[in-house]
Amino acid sequence: MKREYDFSKARRGPVVPAVPGKTRVTIRLDNDVIEHFQNIVDRAGGGNYQTMINAALREYIQGARLEVVVRRAVRKEVEAVKGALTRTA
Repeated sequence: MKREYDFSKARRGPVVPAVPGKTRVTIRLDNDVIEHFQNIVDRAGGGNYQTMINAALREYIQGARLEVVVRRAVRKEVEAVKGALTRTA
């Protein structure tokens, strides 16, 4: 080790620049949730548990959107059937 280091040209901030489209956040997750994803990565022989959590959240969001679309379609069909029944009655 050197006796002294020159930090005159040093800059504060992350050493690795952020990837476009990604935001660094700090959240608190239950230990069992983290362990679940870490175990999946371990069994798979490697990977990134944080990426898996991100994928699981994205899948949940897309599933929720799909549910909204399906519910809207079902309501529309039910309304059409109700309308047809009242016209024939």
